[in-house]
Formats: sequence, structure tokens, C-alpha cells
Amino acid sequence: MRWFRVALTGFLISNPVAHASEVVWLDQFDKSVGEVPPPWHSVQISMRVPPTQYRLIRWDDVLAIEAKADKSMTLMARPVSINLSRTPILCWQWRVDAPLLSADMAQKSGDDYAARVYVAFKLPFSALGFGTRAKLAFARSLYGEAVPDAALNYVWDNRYSLGTRRPNAYTDRTQMIVAETGPSHAGHWIRARHDVQQDFVAAFGNVEGVLNLLAVASDTDNTGEKAHAGFADFHFVSRDAPCFPN
Repeated sequence: MRWFRVALTGFLISNPVAHASEVVWLDQFDKSVGEVPPPWHSVQISMRVPPTQYRLIRWDDVLAIEAKADKSMTLMARPVSINLSRTPILCWQWRVDAPLLSADMAQKSGDDYAARVYVAFKLPFSALGFGTRAKLAFARSLYGEAVPDAALNYVWDNRYSLGTRRPNAYTDRTQMIVAETGPSHAGHWIRARHDVQQDFVAAFGNVEGVLNLLAVASDTDNTGEKAHAGFADFHFVSRDAPCFPN
């Protein structure tokens, strides 16, 4: 597979313009095992919660970020700079050993996922009302500056149907989207394709914003369960381009 690294900056949600056959690979790992290299880095949301463990491995011939969670939650994140008007489609592969048993995205006590892919946005000050700014300020006083202005979470759920969308149980600044569900595909690499630009507009309106972070997580701090997941091959493509042509 040929790997590309393309530097693109900014996007305007309200002005989608497709450009054919563009692809932006987010990483070209130069090793096959060990610590996940920069620019990936861990983001611990709460010091009271044990960290999920991440490493770079070759799993069924797929070079992947492996996540092992045990009553834990940490993001493995990297900054991104993507022009969503040119390459709005996020593609990746992921797998889980099994979905969680007792998670329920409708409840704070069940806000856990065997695997999730998280994309965060910076919005202009003018796009945030007073109430939203106050909520964000309070959240950042508790959890730090990692709290985004807006975020989408593509999750491997355990109970809700594919395509279910709902606000996060803790904050309406994060939209949860069920991208895979149940045990039928567990134990296998599954390819995913999602239109981040359209999902952003559906969740937060047709406002200007900058996609500035992508993260993965295996998250079990609320349910106290264990999870084992893998994530690989993150890249953005134009709407008319296939994610995995071969």
C-alpha cells in the first residue's frame, strides 16, 4: 500500500467542494511494535481513573494501535489539519474482542465503549452562545483544556442499532454515532467509512469550525469492565473516492 502525507489546513463547513481522488493518510509508522510514536500522545481525562494501555503492534498482519482497558479511560490522540471541503470522508479499520456487556450510552453510568474514534473541533467564539461558553468553561475547570468546543464519537456499541445518534450522556457538545454494534463482527478487522463534514453539520449546524484532533479509545471506567480493541489505517478521502480500493 502506498502511503501519503498531505498538509492541508482549515475548512469551512458551509462550503463543501469535492475534489476527486484525494487521500490524506494520517500516519506512516516507521516501526511495527512498541510505543505509539508522536504525534500520537495519551490524554488522560481524569487522574482518578486508571489509564487505558496503548501500544503499536502487528495484529493479523495489520499495523495497528492496540488498546487494553481495565476499568480505565485514556484517549490516544493526535493533532490533525484536514480540509473537510476536499476530503470529508474518514476511513479506518477497527476490531474488538467483544462489545461491553453492561454499557448504555443513554446513562452516565453506562457511558463506556469497547472502541471509539473521536474527532474534535475548534469553533469560533461567535458560534458559541453564552450558555455554551459557560458550560465549556466549567467542564475545562474539571477536566482541563482537552475538553473540545464540539466533538463526534464513532463508537462500537453493545445495544443500539447501527446509525443511532444521540448526545453524550455527560454533554451535548459531543455527539455519539453508532458505527458498529453487537458481537457479530467481533474478532475481525472491520472497515469503516463516515462523512465527518455531514455528521458535524447534522450535530452542530452549518457553522465554521476547524477539525483539530483525532483520537481513539477503549473506555471502561464507568462499567468496570475489560476491553481489547485495535485501530488502524486512518485516512481522509474525497466523497467520490473509495476508502480501500484494493
